[in-house]
Amino acid sequence: MSFATSTRPSGRATIRGLRWWIVGMVFVITCINYIDRTSIGLLFTRFGPEINISAERYSWVGAILLFAYTLSQALSGRLYDRYGARIGFTVSVIVWCLSAMAHSLIAGFASFAACSFFLGLGEAGNWPGAAKVVGEWFPESERALGMAIFNGGASMGGVIGPLLVATVIEPRVGWRWTFAIIGSLGFLWLAAWLFLYRPVNKHPSLSAEEMDLILNGQRKAILGPPLNVRELLSYKQTWAILLARFFVDPIWWLYMLWLPSYLKAVHHFNLKEIGAFQWAPYVLAACGSLFGGYLSGRLIRAGKSINFSRKLTIAIAACMMPFGIFAAHSHNIYAAMIFIGIVLFGFQMWISNVQTLPSDYFPKESIGTVAGMGGMAAGISSLFFNLGTGWVVTHFGYSSVLTLAGVLAPIGLLCLFLLGGRIHRLGDA
Repeated sequence: MSFATSTRPSGRATIRGLRWWIVGMVFVITCINYIDRTSIGLLFTRFGPEINISAERYSWVGAILLFAYTLSQALSGRLYDRYGARIGFTVSVIVWCLSAMAHSLIAGFASFAACSFFLGLGEAGNWPGAAKVVGEWFPESERALGMAIFNGGASMGGVIGPLLVATVIEPRVGWRWTFAIIGSLGFLWLAAWLFLYRPVNKHPSLSAEEMDLILNGQRKAILGPPLNVRELLSYKQTWAILLARFFVDPIWWLYMLWLPSYLKAVHHFNLKEIGAFQWAPYVLAACGSLFGGYLSGRLIRAGKSINFSRKLTIAIAACMMPFGIFAAHSHNIYAAMIFIGIVLFGFQMWISNVQTLPSDYFPKESIGTVAGMGGMAAGISSLFFNLGTGWVVTHFGYSSVLTLAGVLAPIGLLCLFLLGGRIHRLGDA
């Protein structure tokens, strides 16, 4: 993929493989999103005792973040559908980056909770926005790979965050300046995004050949007004997506918010040791994201139906996430991290395909809304699971909560398959 240019008959320069540059931009901002997010759990092991925040109070901060995240999913989905990804990402990035930087000023529970609320409010927009971008910029055979690339940014943020924060920045400048530095990264991205991004049908640098590839690879939607939320909820396919996200997403949030505390409490690691270990499972998560996108896309290109390709990939992924039960009962740190890595591999393989379902089932005018509703369902369950985690960890330890998380993926799989039926564009024969 090269940044080569050609010229349209109109004389405007075009960028070869522009859709890959666009999804590459989404990959980068998703990576920044997760660097900001993982930094909270990492740095909490440092500043928690300093400002007197216990594990149970931290669970409430996580719940507040997830409440804002949940609220924002529905709102930001509508934002992206109405105003497009250019404006949508601008709003989301400004809100979450200012909030991430504001963590440098926290002095206690109230200020910590307030900053985390606005962080969740802004960060949530990344997901319906990315789903909309991929749905508009990629043909169906490449859509899961496009989703995998952007989801790989979450995993890569999980790899880079611990190494960058715990071993490079925080030891040199302290936790307050660390929040200020990492929070500013999104503004650099935003300048590049505003320069590069336009919708498919308005982009002056999109070649005619690539536009034909994109549009001819997408099923034509039945013309009509966009579906509102009430109409979307009348479809069992919407509920299949919502329930799948409701049951399975708490697995990711569990490890995202609590893995540093798990390593400190169970294996007695300090911040540098956490940073040295925590990144490893996210390497496997990144591989799972790319493999999930590759596998379903490869099956589609080989002539298999979208229904078969998506479902096979999702089913394989669901069988991997119960490996967290083995991590719960392992006393060897290396074995535990391998099992956690398998869980995160499976989750990213799963989510790369589940997040394509709004664009597989619904017309493009409703993709952001359905994706936002799915994120809202995920946020609700993750919020309550996070609150329960604080209580369970305090009274019973981490093995109980990791075991419970291990049974969630099979439940989500059953809901998705039983309610979703055949995966196809609704209204098609």
